[in-house]
Amino acid sequence: SLSVRGSVRNHVLKTLKKHLFKAVVKKTPLQRLRFNNVALRKLPVDASLERGSRTVRGACFSLVEPQPLLRPRFVAVSPRALALLGLSAEDVLTDPHGPEYLSGSALLPGSEPAAHCYCGHQFGVFAGQLGDGAVCYLGEVAAGADRTDPCDRWEIQVKGAGLTPYSRQSDGRKVLRSSIREFLCSEAMFALGIPTTRAGSLVTSDLYVQRDAFYSGNPRPERCSVVLRIAPTFIRFGSFEIFNPADDFTGRQGPSAGLHDIRAQLLDYVIETFYPEIKTEHTDRKARNAAFFREVTVQTARLVALWQSVGFCHGVLNTDNMSILGLTIDYGPFGFMDRYDPEFVSNASDKKRRYTFEAQPYVCRWNLARLAEALGSELQASTAGSILDEFMPLYRNFYLGNMRRKLGLLRREEPEDEELVEDLLKVMHNTGADFTNTFRLLSSVCCPLVGESGQGDVGTVVDLILEQCASLEELKVANHPTMEPRELEMILSMAETSPGLFNMTANRPEVAKQLEKIGRLKELLETNQEDLKVKQRDDWLIWMNRYRKRLTQECDGMSDPAGVDKERVRIMDSTNPAVVLRNYIAQNAIEWAENGDFSEVQRLLKVLENPYSKKGTADTVCLPYHTKPPEWAREICVT
Repeated sequence: SLSVRGSVRNHVLKTLKKHLFKAVVKKTPLQRLRFNNVALRKLPVDASLERGSRTVRGACFSLVEPQPLLRPRFVAVSPRALALLGLSAEDVLTDPHGPEYLSGSALLPGSEPAAHCYCGHQFGVFAGQLGDGAVCYLGEVAAGADRTDPCDRWEIQVKGAGLTPYSRQSDGRKVLRSSIREFLCSEAMFALGIPTTRAGSLVTSDLYVQRDAFYSGNPRPERCSVVLRIAPTFIRFGSFEIFNPADDFTGRQGPSAGLHDIRAQLLDYVIETFYPEIKTEHTDRKARNAAFFREVTVQTARLVALWQSVGFCHGVLNTDNMSILGLTIDYGPFGFMDRYDPEFVSNASDKKRRYTFEAQPYVCRWNLARLAEALGSELQASTAGSILDEFMPLYRNFYLGNMRRKLGLLRREEPEDEELVEDLLKVMHNTGADFTNTFRLLSSVCCPLVGESGQGDVGTVVDLILEQCASLEELKVANHPTMEPRELEMILSMAETSPGLFNMTANRPEVAKQLEKIGRLKELLETNQEDLKVKQRDDWLIWMNRYRKRLTQECDGMSDPAGVDKERVRIMDSTNPAVVLRNYIAQNAIEWAENGDFSEVQRLLKVLENPYSKKGTADTVCLPYHTKPPEWAREICVT
């Protein structure tokens, strides 16, 4: 009868509802993440799942299928990064499928795996199509309670999840060694207050790939590992270079050359989503685009000024590694300086030394010029030129502001401050002083109006700094010319045979540096360790007395000079880190992890989350994190 059929139907519906309710309740926090994959809806997507590398025309993303790992397991998670997604460490670690979800081995409900298409200038040369060769976009997740992004969601990626159309000759995998470095440095940079992409988790596995870490012809098997990366967006300067016409030097062009409608679409998406205030303020498209380019310029200048103030060197500062939001992105062969050296290179593969520490601001400006070119008719060339002219003044202003805070010069801005900073760096360079530890020690210097009037406290601080300085042998190695021997020999020969031509050549900055090194090396060869220490102490005392005189100006006229000086020390100790992710510290954690012990990675993460505190930096089971690096640290090679 109809009534019986109706009651059966109602019973079935109730049963279904009950089971559906239970299914919803049983979902884990990872399974309940709310995806809203706007980028894939607003930008053109290549829907082909064809395997293997290929040119992708007319698309900003390509759909991909992540490749599962063998027995994935967590190495570490970052509670602070996961909180951006509304997750706790416990939510992730207790999920039986957590390692699968956060390595791309299993798909999160609502995720849409894709790889981003971009180009780039690599080491100054246009390389054509590059793209996410090992990275898989999972989607965009609703922000957690602690919203700090410019929109209401975070893009999440897994790095090392397998082949994409952009993998070129590689396999789309990342190994434990490089994954640990990216995971730790992403979180370390955030704790230092530097804009950066984040890392939520690190997963390793029993799947191996062959890697030749030093390009020496001796590959070895390494564990495939995956980092969960988090950012408002991973769009970069190179994202706009896919529309580039044929390059005059290489003949390469972007895969979407000439598709100006898609370029406009990408630009509209970036501005509307991540710079909404610019869209609101400008109804004229040209004015809007100029405001956008100016804001990217400002953010980039601010970012590189922060890098310089903590001694961070990116290592591969190509246009494809420059974020459109002014974030530090793509941690490859990065490095924090130990001994201060403006010519420090963190990438052993950078044979021509394009990406030295001191070159970073100039390289960033060069990369901005390539972005302006990639925007083409969307940005007037004259307008772009005017904005680019603002970059170095902007950078210098940000940098000097950072350095004033590092020196505790908070209440006044004196004309001599810039010279005081430059002379400090010269003394640090000449004495081979440790960058991080020297700045940290400077807060121990007392203002003369508060502390002793003589050199008592200054002498103590100088002695501590001298312990952080390089030995005679270290300085000899550091001042060895880096120019090709034949080229150097030709220049020195020119000094005898053709003085006029030599004088013209010697004015070139790169030649002048080499000649300066030779002069410095000659001095070092004619001295001994004892005499060197005497000279180093004298140089430091001279600068320190100038510094104390400048501190007097900070306290002068204040009703409570002791309170002013106390605040200065507080600011300095919250600006100058006690610990950074030095290469030897990262290498130590890598070696433990490669032997199956992840505790050092986890311990180091906790220390790096509080870089301005010395608590926990010395009481470790392996080695201290805040002292002058051991001698073996100089032998570490990162490519």
